[in-house]
Order: sequence, then C-alpha cells, then structure tokens
Amino acid sequence: MEPSEIISVENLVEVYADGTRALEGISFNVKKGEFFGFLGPNGAGKSTTIKILTTFLRKTSGHVQVAGYDLEKSPKEIRKVIGVLTQETIIDVDLTGKENLRLQGRLQQMHGSVLDQRVDELLKTVQLEEFANKPAGRYSGGMKKRLDLASALIHKPKLLFLDEPTTGLDPQARASIWDYLDELNREEGITIFLTTQYLEEADKLCRRLSIIDHGKIVAGGSPTELKQAIGHDTITLSLKNPKDSLLRSETKRILQEIPGVMDVTDSDGGIAAHGMNANEIIADVVTALDRNNIRPTSLNMSSPTLDDVFLHHTGRRIRPEELGRKPTEQILM
Repeated sequence: MEPSEIISVENLVEVYADGTRALEGISFNVKKGEFFGFLGPNGAGKSTTIKILTTFLRKTSGHVQVAGYDLEKSPKEIRKVIGVLTQETIIDVDLTGKENLRLQGRLQQMHGSVLDQRVDELLKTVQLEEFANKPAGRYSGGMKKRLDLASALIHKPKLLFLDEPTTGLDPQARASIWDYLDELNREEGITIFLTTQYLEEADKLCRRLSIIDHGKIVAGGSPTELKQAIGHDTITLSLKNPKDSLLRSETKRILQEIPGVMDVTDSDGGIAAHGMNANEIIADVVTALDRNNIRPTSLNMSSPTLDDVFLHHTGRRIRPEELGRKPTEQILM
C-alpha cells in the first residue's frame, strides 16, 4: 500500500453460503484524509463491503489493507483505529447521553480524566451538552444519530466508516449530520468512508466516489468528473402547442443548426437541446427562436446529475422507493 492510501482493496469477492455473489471482484483505494463515497441502490453490495472492511464479515477472496494492516492478519489492530456508524443506532436508550459515551469509552479501554474530557468534548461537538443528562430514549431521531456519531468517535479513530448514516432521518436532521461530517473531515482530518443511496448526499460530501451496482464497480471519480464524463448540459423548452407536429419539427431544425448544440430530442412533451456549456449557447437559442417567431412557454437549463451518471452506467435510476424507511422523529420530552 502506498503511504497516501488508508484503504486498499484488490479483487474483493464475497459469496454467501447460499451461493449469492454479493461482490464480484471489486478493486478501489481510499486516500488518507479523503471523504470517499460508495453510491448504489439497495442490494448493490455497499453494506457487504463495509462489513468486510470493518472486520465484521469474512471475505471469500481478494486482498484488503486498512490503515496499513492486512485484513486477515491483523483484524484486532484495524478495530483499534476505526470508528463505525451503521444505519441503526446502537445507543442504550435507558442511559443518558453522557452515560452512553462513557460506556463506549470504557469499551475502548479509556478511563479517568482522559475519558471525562473526551466525553465533554464530544457532547459539545455534536451540540448535545444541554441534553447530556437526559435519557437517550427521549432524544429525537437526529439527536440519537448525533450521539451515535459521538460514540463512534470516542477513541479518536483515524478512519470513520458510515453505512448509510442518514437513512430514516428527515431532511433537516440529515442536513445537520452532513454539516458535522464535513467539519470532521475538513477540520480534524478524519478519513471518512461513506456508503449511501442518497444522490444529494454523495454529491455534497464526497470528494471522490465509486458507483456500485450488482456487486460490481461501474464508475469512479469525483462527482464533478463523473458528471462531466457523460457529456452535455441540457436546454429544455416547452411549446404553446406541443402537439403541432410542424411547429415541433421546425423548432428542432432551428435548434440543430445552432453552433454548440450536439443533439436535439423530444422530452416529456417538450424539446431538449443537448450541448456543452449550455450557459454559453442559451442566448443563441433564444435569438434563433425569436427570429423565427417561435415563442416557447418555458425554457430551462440543467447540468448532468449523479442520477444521470447512474442511469448512464447502469441503464436505470435509483428509484425513490429504494431510499429506505420514511423519516421517524421522536420529540424530546
């Protein structure tokens, strides 16, 4: 493993006892200090990968190193330097927030003033000081997730694994967790490995990511690189009489003649012009249509999204119903 890498995975295969091939020889690496993402729908192999990397699941074959340690030879050493946050919170709802953190600290062989100082520090970091002595069972869903995050950080891990950490949270709680994670990575330099099925989450947080589908990595790079790789921006316009075939045909002809427009297609009752740097050609589109007395009822410009990237590489989109449970928030009493 190169000094700059904290995770190295080569030809990782996982075959379950029933013969299901969860991972089909995937390879990737994560650099120190990086915010790295694994993006894919349910059943793609994300959780299987993170369970193997965190020593909870024995791999079938392949070579894996984490924080400089061989996965097979040194699992105990790996567990000492990593933190893990899963989809389900692992806090004890009968204990207070402070008691939960102290328990996790003792499990990490921390004691005395060192533990006390770390607990106070983390409660402040996740903004739970005011609720430190209240039972965790009375916390909201977002507060429980923040406490869970603090528990994973109690021993100052070099590497933090997050397995779909915001599943089930409402948008406000999810955004709050995103802010904490981004701050941890940028200000404390903690390497973060995130699995997610939320496109916005991957786009906002990850400096680099891999897209996994059916146990295979189908694409990798920064969100910007992945979006640029599929090419064009899109200018979509709607016509006053969308069923007028002559008008549609003439509009498409005009658009195709504009420099910079690569392709023109039908789009949900409208017409879409595809090209690079749409912001530079949209004025030409408006001028050309106006010159020919064509007045669109609406005109919109958009750039490629991670959803478009996923569609490009897999032939399908991540469906909304695949995004886990509905938000369940409890109110602090």
